[in-house]
Amino acid sequence: MSSRVALVTGAASGLGAGIARSLAAAGYRIAFTFRPDGTPPDETSKAVAEYDCDVLAIANDLGSFAAGAELVAAVEAQRGPLDVVVHCVGPIVVRAFAASPAADDYRAMIDGNFGSAVAIAAAALPGMRARKFGRLVFFGMNGSHVTQPAKRMALYGAAKAAVVTFARTLALEEAKNGITVNVIEPGDIRNKTATRAESLAIAADNPTGHAGSWQDVAAAVRFAVADDAGYLNGMVLGVNGGLVDPHE
Repeated sequence: MSSRVALVTGAASGLGAGIARSLAAAGYRIAFTFRPDGTPPDETSKAVAEYDCDVLAIANDLGSFAAGAELVAAVEAQRGPLDVVVHCVGPIVVRAFAASPAADDYRAMIDGNFGSAVAIAAAALPGMRARKFGRLVFFGMNGSHVTQPAKRMALYGAAKAAVVTFARTLALEEAKNGITVNVIEPGDIRNKTATRAESLAIAADNPTGHAGSWQDVAAAVRFAVADDAGYLNGMVLGVNGGLVDPHE
């Protein structure tokens, strides 16, 4: 069990919600973000409160460096020094580039995925450096670490490849400060609210023959952020049942 403070961004629903709950069950003190104009945080707050009655939900879309700084300041003011960041924010557009309003989709994908990752890292790292401990986890898409192309995901795939390169470079630069930076690449998570048991009944094209679950992704996150995982740095961990093709 841990007593460290963990921030999970984009956790009002989907994988982020499951990750926040899983970390809380492991003893982490949880703060999470939700989009001001998006899914309300109530269900995640209720689920996390079963393990952490002081769970903190913050409306923040990480749309700027200032927003990142404000977020970290709010978390540390109410929950204490921030030890762990799991950055789940990552909007997706699935659309052929020829059918894309390129300027709008570009801004949404680059700012929402890569820009938000840079903003939260810039805000969280100074305190982690000072305390000589930190865990950062970012999310790619399946195959983004090798810039694997995926039809109808030109801008999303490019943004996620940028996130992976950024994360792995931080892993090189921050290791001397006791900070690890790792990436999770989920694949074949067909239903992001299904449990592991429920996902066994969902057919999928990966070698296991069934879809993955939020519990599988959350287990990978817990592995990466543990206190004794200090030598696990710069990893790109595919949670995909052995799937080779890109899939989100």
